[in-house]
Amino acid sequence: MADAVYVLCAVTSTACAVLLLRAYLRSKVRLLLWNGLCFSCLAINNVLLVVDLSILPRIDLSVVRSVPVVVGLSILLYGLIWDSSRRMR
Repeated sequence: MADAVYVLCAVTSTACAVLLLRAYLRSKVRLLLWNGLCFSCLAINNVLLVVDLSILPRIDLSVVRSVPVVVGLSILLYGLIWDSSRRMR
């Protein structure tokens, strides 16, 4: 049952990333870009979670799994700060 939840989380975050990036390509609203890139990294994290816990349970990939999350949240934080500083000018 847990494996199904992990797979569904990976599919959901991938779908969110695709939808956000498609919306960005149509509207050019930069906030959609930052969120789409963040969700792309979260999707990578969820795929690595499936690999770590379901396919390779004897190998600990927790550090490798953490890298996409840190990158994704850093992208989102950078984008929010960048866009808010551009609006203040």
